[in-house]
Amino acid sequence: MSAATSPSERRVSARIGAISESATLAVDAKAKALKAAGRPVIGFGAGEPDFPTPGYIVDAAVEACRNPKYHRYTPAGGLPELKAAIAEKTLRDSGYEVDASQILVTNGGKQAIYEAFAAILDPGDEVIVPAPYWTTYPESIRLAGGVPVEVVADETTGYRVSVEQLEAARTERTKVVLFVSPSNPTGAVYSEADAEAIGHWAVEHGLWVLTDEIYEHLVYGDAKFTSLPAIVPELRDKCIVVNGVAKTYAMTGWRVGWIVGPKDVVKAATNLQSHATSNVSNVAQVAALAAVSGSLDAVAEMRTAFDRRRRTIVRMLNEIDGVLCPEPEGAFYAYPSVKELLGKEIRGRRPATSVELAALILDEAEVAVVPGEAFGTPGYLRLSYALGDDDLVEGVSRLQKLLGEARA
Repeated sequence: MSAATSPSERRVSARIGAISESATLAVDAKAKALKAAGRPVIGFGAGEPDFPTPGYIVDAAVEACRNPKYHRYTPAGGLPELKAAIAEKTLRDSGYEVDASQILVTNGGKQAIYEAFAAILDPGDEVIVPAPYWTTYPESIRLAGGVPVEVVADETTGYRVSVEQLEAARTERTKVVLFVSPSNPTGAVYSEADAEAIGHWAVEHGLWVLTDEIYEHLVYGDAKFTSLPAIVPELRDKCIVVNGVAKTYAMTGWRVGWIVGPKDVVKAATNLQSHATSNVSNVAQVAALAAVSGSLDAVAEMRTAFDRRRRTIVRMLNEIDGVLCPEPEGAFYAYPSVKELLGKEIRGRRPATSVELAALILDEAEVAVVPGEAFGTPGYLRLSYALGDDDLVEGVSRLQKLLGEARA
C-alpha cells in the first residue's frame, strides 16, 4: 500500500495488514487440501500429535455439556477450580509455587502469548527473540507495540543462544527476553546451568522474561526440563510463564492455555481478555481440568512414541547428502540444515532458498515441510514427527529419493 494512501482509503489497517499468515498453519492447510483432492500428500507441517485426546478427558467434557452450570458465562479469567488445579500442576511439574490469583486461562497458548506481551509492552519496547523462533512470537510482539530483536543460533550450538549473544543484543530499549525450552522449531533444550545463567543475566539487568513451557513433558534421553522461575526465584516478580494442554495431552483443538505471572500483570491481561473474548469455553475448561489433575500415564506413552520417531527421522534425514540434522532433545520437531542443497539441480529446478526447496518437495515428492524462513533462519526445513510411524518413514523415504537426485 502506497504511503500516499489516506486513512479513509485504507481498507485494512496498517497494523493488521502487516501481519503475516501463520506459515505452519498455511502449510498444513495446503497439505490437507491436496490430500482432500486425492493426492497422497504426507504432511510434516503442523505441530499436532496424531493421538486422540485421552478418553477420561473427553468423558469429562461430555459430562460438562450436560451440566447447565456450564451453559452460562463464567469468570473471564477462568474457572476457579481450573485455576487452582493449574497452580497445583505447576508446583508438581515445575517446582514453582504460585497462587490461583496469578493465573489467567486463555484460548490456547497463542492468546496467552499475545496477552502477556500486550500487558507489559509499551510502543517501541524491545523483546530479544532467540532464532529459530516459532512464527507467532514476533507477530504477537509487533501487535502489542513492541519490537522483536532477533538473536540467531545455528546447528553448531544445538540452536541454543548464549548469555554473551543476549548481552550483545541488549539496548536501553530492551524490556523482555523470550526463553523457550524445549524449543519449537528446533527441539533444543537448555541445560539447567545455561538456563540459570540466562535467568540471572535477566535479573541483573532488570529485564522481564516470558518463558513458554508448552513442551515441558516432551524431553528425551538425558535432557531435562527446567522452569526458570523455579531455579531463579529472584526472577519471579518479572517472569511470565505461558503453558497449555495442547501438546502434552493431544488437545490442540480444545484451545486451552494459560498465563502464570505477577498478580498485577495477570489482572491487566484478564481485563484485556474480558473485552476480547471473555471466558474460554466452559466445556474445554472442564476437559483441561481433567487433564491437569489426572495421571501423566498417557503422556508417557505418547513421549515413548515421539522418542522412537525422533530417532528414526534424524537417522533418515542424515542419510541424505547435503542435509545435516542435529538430534532434537525435546518437543517433536526436526530442524535440518539444507543449505548445501540450495542452488543444486533437482529435477530441472535449482531452488535458491529453502522456500523454493519446500515448494519443489511438495510438487515432486508430495511431502509438506515448512521452510526455515518462517522461523527467521533461511536454509533450514522444519519437520514435525508428530505423525504416524508409517507416514513418517514413507515421507522421509520420498525426501531421500528426491533430494538424492541433487546435482551441482
